[in-house]
Formats: sequence, structure tokens, C-alpha cells
Amino acid sequence: MSRAVVGLIAGMALGFAAYFGGFWAFLLVLALGAVGLVVGRLSEGDLEPGYFVRRRDDQQRIRHDQRRARRDWRQ
Repeated sequence: MSRAVVGLIAGMALGFAAYFGGFWAFLLVLALGAVGLVVGRLSEGDLEPGYFVRRRDDQQRIRHDQRRARRDWRQ
């Protein structure tokens, strides 16, 4: 199934939810679709869980350690 067809189906689902269920149903379908997309991408291996976690920059840690070594570290 091509991405265009998947987009068409998703758009139709959102349209039906908005028409028959109102605004809150539209938001619910949109949120659940986004969760399903992320879970599907994670299961296929297209996304890594580390993409959602901010990592500490190693260079920043080295700079802080160098400041401590020079004893001009101010907190």
C-alpha cells in the first residue's frame, strides 16, 4: 500500500470523526493515529527510542570538567 493511499485513508477517518463525532472525536482519532504511527515506526525499526530522549553533550561535560580543574568554576 502506497503512502498516498495510507494518507487518503487517514484523512477520511479524520473527516468522518470530525463530521459524526465532533471536534473532540477528531482530536482523539488524530492523537491515536499519531501514537499508532510512532509505535509502527518503532516496530519496523525506522525510529529509535533514543530519538525521543535528549542526550547530554559530551563536549559540554568536558568543558565543565576543565573549568573545575582550573578552579575558576562558579555555580
